[in-house]
Amino acid sequence: MTPEPAAICLGCWQNLHLPIPLRGLLSTPFRLVGIKPSRMNPNTCTICEMAFSRVMKARAIAIDATVMFADLRGYTALTQSIDQPALTSLLDVFYDECAAAIWRYDGLLNKTIGDAVFAIFNFPVKQTDHPVQAVLAAREIQKRFASRREELLHSIGAGDEDVEIGIGIGIDSGETNFGEFGQTHRDLTAVGTVVNRAARAQSAAQSGEIMVTAAVRDRTGAMIAGGGSDHLLKGFREPVTLFHA
Repeated sequence: MTPEPAAICLGCWQNLHLPIPLRGLLSTPFRLVGIKPSRMNPNTCTICEMAFSRVMKARAIAIDATVMFADLRGYTALTQSIDQPALTSLLDVFYDECAAAIWRYDGLLNKTIGDAVFAIFNFPVKQTDHPVQAVLAAREIQKRFASRREELLHSIGAGDEDVEIGIGIGIDSGETNFGEFGQTHRDLTAVGTVVNRAARAQSAAQSGEIMVTAAVRDRTGAMIAGGGSDHLLKGFREPVTLFHA
């Protein structure tokens, strides 16, 4: 069941103790001055994404966060065999299903990067169990997309059962830098080893798989069973142990 949308901005309430209305009549004056639900998470507002430096009193802060990358498998191959409207429709479904799952578990859909999405858990909405929330969101993404696979293949005219279409997901957790980066073009995002490792874990995941690091496994209790396997990930000198979630 989809949770009810928040009435006030969860980020402003947790970080500033300000009840910024997001919906209903009370939100009208705020809309007139450009304060509205954020595109990164509709339960936060544009203050959270556009006034980070003023709110947090710093360009960047160190936070404990969980980072997720999800990539649409088979997209590159499909670009060579189906038309542009069909590709657009496929990406729309991918983005929408990822967003719905990420927002359900209070994550921030920070970026859409071609045929991939990048999400952050534990800012601006703080969660004591953010690794758990990220894994739950990843599982929901896979469930949602798998349930629509046949419909999608039919709608884009790719009825061949051998066509690969699925999602690979990677997740890591730990301290990362979050804030506004860049001078001429400022970008609100997270950077650091945790982000890089999550991206590489996603690259190691097969279609339909969720690969998580030992940090995520250790912080999610009994959610992740079974042993891990070592992977040589690009940019990392030592093998990284990944687990199926």
